[in-house]
Amino acid sequence: MPDTVDALGADLERREGPDKVHGTARYAAEHTPEGCAYAWPVPATVARGEVTGLDDRAALALPGVVGVLSHRNAPRLAESDDATLAVLQNARVPHRGWYVALVVADTLEAAREGAAAVRVTYAEEPHDVTLRAGHPDAYVPEDSDGTSGEHVRGDAEGAFAAAPVRVDAGYRVPPLHNHPMEPHAATARWQDGRLSVYDSSQGATTVRDVLATLFELPKEQVTVVSEHVGGGFGSKGTPRPHVVLAAMAARATGRPVKLSLPRRELACVVGHRSPTLHRVRLGAGQDGTLTSVIHEVNAYTSRVKEFVETAAAATRVMYASPHGRTTHRVVPLDVPSPSWMRAPGEAPGMYALESAMDELAVALGMDPVELRLRNDTDEEPDSSRPFSSRHLAECLREGARRFRWSERDPRPRSRAEGPVLVGSGVAAATYPVVVAPCRAGVHAYPDGGFVVRVNATDIGTGARTVLAQVAADALGVPVERVRTEIGSSDLPAAPLAGGSSGTASWGWAVHEACTRLAGRLSGQQGQQLPPEGVGATADTAGAADADSDYARHAFGAHFAEVGVDTVSGEVRVRRLLGVYAAGRILNSRTARSQFIGAMTMGLGMALTEGSTMDAAFGDFAECDLAAYHVPAHADVPVIEAHWIEEDDPHLNPMGSKGIGEIGIVGTAAAIGNAVHHATGVRMRELPLTPDRVLNSALL
Repeated sequence: MPDTVDALGADLERREGPDKVHGTARYAAEHTPEGCAYAWPVPATVARGEVTGLDDRAALALPGVVGVLSHRNAPRLAESDDATLAVLQNARVPHRGWYVALVVADTLEAAREGAAAVRVTYAEEPHDVTLRAGHPDAYVPEDSDGTSGEHVRGDAEGAFAAAPVRVDAGYRVPPLHNHPMEPHAATARWQDGRLSVYDSSQGATTVRDVLATLFELPKEQVTVVSEHVGGGFGSKGTPRPHVVLAAMAARATGRPVKLSLPRRELACVVGHRSPTLHRVRLGAGQDGTLTSVIHEVNAYTSRVKEFVETAAAATRVMYASPHGRTTHRVVPLDVPSPSWMRAPGEAPGMYALESAMDELAVALGMDPVELRLRNDTDEEPDSSRPFSSRHLAECLREGARRFRWSERDPRPRSRAEGPVLVGSGVAAATYPVVVAPCRAGVHAYPDGGFVVRVNATDIGTGARTVLAQVAADALGVPVERVRTEIGSSDLPAAPLAGGSSGTASWGWAVHEACTRLAGRLSGQQGQQLPPEGVGATADTAGAADADSDYARHAFGAHFAEVGVDTVSGEVRVRRLLGVYAAGRILNSRTARSQFIGAMTMGLGMALTEGSTMDAAFGDFAECDLAAYHVPAHADVPVIEAHWIEEDDPHLNPMGSKGIGEIGIVGTAAAIGNAVHHATGVRMRELPLTPDRVLNSALL
């Protein structure tokens, strides 16, 4: 183990790694209390309408079936801010896949058989599930958080019309699905009026608060444990229907109830990335200096809950331009509610912007790296605030050096290996620095050990390990003397693991608590600690959420080399390289893993992942991992992730930025730009599947 000087930045292995490898790490569905029952949901089979009849007699007659819950007999829930959780409360069906019943049985098999035996009739109504530009119901949402809505700077339309070089292009990103390895699951139990839940969630504190509201309980009477979580990518960022249904069933039956959602139903009930239609217009001088940037986005939301895929937000921070307009429009449709998916907004938005920048470079006859460098800026264009740190130029230059970009022949179709055309592309990336208030506690014991307690959630990112490193650094002790307790709402309250904000938020509170404890201990040098030890706490409210005079963002550059088979249409990524400026890297091993994982997800976005909304049935055609293709080992080349040293004093005590999402942001654009360089054909709709390549006038 490294000493205290090396605690931050060291490449420590994840502490829970052996437990996961040995199978002793227990996930939400692996807790089985005595007398546990099993639940299986019944989804609606119409896209819009109302339940007119529900016959559960055949289900109740099956051996082992305990009960069937529906809007007729389910426990009543109080209102909450999230209408997607109002399950089994009325007969309305807002979209296909909405749960209309829940079967509870002694075994999982009996519950599944019972669900298949429930007969539901509907009064079906006309539905609309098709996103299209110019939809009459589209509107510009209220810009309550500074990311949605419309932002206007100068005379963007006039400047674009006057620009000597212009790009006006449309791009489409299809619906995308999170599909974590661990499906959404919960095990719920009521005892003496107290609710205890094991949940697959990115934030147990939030789940606790929402369940307390829905079941009208004091928060102190609800405990939510999310000790190990097998991925989420945003879909577990807030409570989903499964945890509410499990708690309802446990209350109705008087038994612990376990519910694990079937993979095929995740697309409809746990959120997804809304499809987005982009129109990007760039105006520039002959020297490549941008004079106008216009980015318009159309997305959908459900009729249940508004969600805006803020895909133009990143455009507001990227490049210097005296004139700009970024506009979001959303249209309510009869679709499942979209929600967060890794780098919500930034991932599809930067695909469009960085593809357009590549098109502009081609129109100018300019190197695409040079074009981006020429439009670099020290101030955020929309707010005019200085960046706390912005080393995009360094990322581009270092990436170009490592990738050997200077050896590239800029002419499309200039390199062929038999029937395979080879090309390379580049794209920039950005993601905002987000920090939320957090509480944490730390305790020193007479044996020389320390225990850090904070309700952080480890969704596979190594939170336990990194927080121990933060604590060891602040305490001035070897990291092996620090133990972390996370993943329970009974611990000090913490924000969710999402928005690349987890480590920055939790680490700030842990650092403050440990700094206070270190101060107390320094006054007791030479004295034996009491048997119960000595502790300290911290609450960063008011500090972590304070307004900043700086625009705070991470930046990066992606480089890709592809081979495009002109016979099969297959696109193979040969090389993928990313360089990031993300503040201080707290653990080089887990950080590299995060970057590579996000880049892999971006590769899937570019080449294999896509979903189709069936207009007639109002359902996603690709609803399992056989039809929705996430990258497999054979799809992923050797991926390189690097970073530059960045010292930013305007972030948090650790000087860190979030790293979980920036790796996906520019990857798809870099791959798409490489495909254009290889083939000379610009494809503007993802994913770049063989059929689309063969139909793109390539041959």
